[in-house]
Amino acid sequence: MCGRFTLTTELKEIAERFAAPLPPTAPIAKPRFNIAPTQSVIVVSDTGQRQLVAMRWGLIPSWAKDESIGNRMINARAETVAEKPAFRGALKKRRCLIPADGFYEWQKQGTQKQPVRIVLRSREPFGFAGLWEHWRSPTGD
Repeated sequence: MCGRFTLTTELKEIAERFAAPLPPTAPIAKPRFNIAPTQSVIVVSDTGQRQLVAMRWGLIPSWAKDESIGNRMINARAETVAEKPAFRGALKKRRCLIPADGFYEWQKQGTQKQPVRIVLRSREPFGFAGLWEHWRSPTGD
């Protein structure tokens, strides 16, 4: 996955596209053009049946003492995800889809970097593979 993405598609269309019922209260319904790590994102969770829920972007391993580790754990490499202790349990049991309709890559122009938004030719929404975890602060916060 990338470091920034967009979701400007209406929630109703996302629900239809991913065969998940539209929740009675929309988790996040407004268009977003610059979704960044640590922000709340809509995910398609499947804990028995598909549902749209809001989660924080950045995996915090269940054993972590501090939630700030999630700021750095925003991407898992396919080549090593099954080996890393932080991702291993989630890979087996807690997968989700992260709806998006675009993502950014950076293009170097001289000494500057310019973000370039990449979308499907059809402009339809798509899903990134995601992992999620349960985490509680050791202090009970």
